[in-house]
Amino acid sequence: MTPKTILSRPVYGTLSPQAGTHHLFVADAEGGGAILDMAKAAPEGFFAGAHIIYIPREAGAAYTGPLQALKPAQYYEGPSIAAALPRQKQTLAPARMGRRLYLAGTEGLIGQAMQAALDAGIDHGSIQTEQRGSLARRVQCVHCKGITEDVTTQPVRCSHCGLLLFVRDHYSRRLAAFQGVCINAEDQSEIPPIEEAFR
Repeated sequence: MTPKTILSRPVYGTLSPQAGTHHLFVADAEGGGAILDMAKAAPEGFFAGAHIIYIPREAGAAYTGPLQALKPAQYYEGPSIAAALPRQKQTLAPARMGRRLYLAGTEGLIGQAMQAALDAGIDHGSIQTEQRGSLARRVQCVHCKGITEDVTTQPVRCSHCGLLLFVRDHYSRRLAAFQGVCINAEDQSEIPPIEEAFR
């Protein structure tokens, strides 16, 4: 579970089946388990009109078979979040009444998929989220504006400009990322120990 002390971070819930005419699921890694847990409470035929977009990541094929066994109307398995987002946007493009969106897995996936949904005009109340799995952070360098994915250490080296960044607890919903600031701006020869902080 994510710490409750970060006020800027969204609050995540638990997926539950909602009344609707079209159900879109976007999940990565352990988020597959959230869909499967929700399926236990879903009424018969719930997935007949559903579309599942799943990115296995470190979970490998553990959830692939069980998710396909739900017999959704459409199932897509992508290699990365970046590869899956265009499919989500395409699916959300035609306006439909009764559409429900379920996002589950890592905070990076939830944030990016949420932003894509809001950009498509999906009502915030039609979106459910459940954070599961890794607490690795998506970090934006405030100096070069580059995004470094799956950050588990404090500090972290920016994958774009190379600065050593202190990962702040401030979360930007607009960017779906935490903010990283140079930790040794006064003297770049000072390199503090790099330790795992976010698992």
